[in-house]
Amino acid sequence: MPLPASLPSQSPILWEELTWEEITHLRDRGMNLVILPVGATEQHALHLPVGVDTFSATAVAHGVSAQTGIPVLPTLPYGCSLGHSKKWAGTISLRPETLATLVLEIAEWVCSAGFSRILLLNGHVTNWAPLRCGLENVRHQYPDLRIALRSIWEISPKIHEFYHHDAANFHANCAETSVMLALRPDLVQLEKAVDEPDRSVGCFFAYTVNKESVHGAVGSPSKADEAFGKQILEVAVSELSEQLKRAIAEGTPLEEMPPPTVP
Repeated sequence: MPLPASLPSQSPILWEELTWEEITHLRDRGMNLVILPVGATEQHALHLPVGVDTFSATAVAHGVSAQTGIPVLPTLPYGCSLGHSKKWAGTISLRPETLATLVLEIAEWVCSAGFSRILLLNGHVTNWAPLRCGLENVRHQYPDLRIALRSIWEISPKIHEFYHHDAANFHANCAETSVMLALRPDLVQLEKAVDEPDRSVGCFFAYTVNKESVHGAVGSPSKADEAFGKQILEVAVSELSEQLKRAIAEGTPLEEMPPPTVP
């Protein structure tokens, strides 16, 4: 996937493009971490393609790999999108337990290849709970494998504000549309964008998107801007890269305790 011109020009390290020998050499040179981007295939209103969450998760993962040398596993293009209902064509959803199982089974092979750390990089809001269940299963079954879960909009407070400024329950909003204008403007039909308020505000129960939105969007996609999309991607890649440079060598809290003082 092409990155915006201002993102790193170094090529990302993609697992599917390597031979088994190259993967072994990567591990033997001290690389212990892999990134698994997890997207979704689901309706994104009238103006965006169904692959938005997959495009964004992949782009951030590839940008981070280009800055850090951390290999990226093939992106999972399906997530838990049951909340988008079957009202709009195009959504293809996994059950939550299926996504959690996929994480566990992928982790088995990452572990067997000799890698000891994995980041689940999430691009879709309702993937979080199944991915968290997958994380719990992984750290129980493979206690020596360190696993983390981050959603793109949770990378930092600044990124959180970028995504949520026009809708707390965002979907196909200004931020997501701006990111797609930066990544794949050919797939954005901005003239069809319809702004819709976040109608979930104040609700006690959780509702599917077809009971909250007329066209499938929440927020102000009409205000989307390519420069804003590039800013989101650049900040996400830069801040996550710095976090992962530290995470590669992170010890457990007990391992990092200072040695006891000898009287």
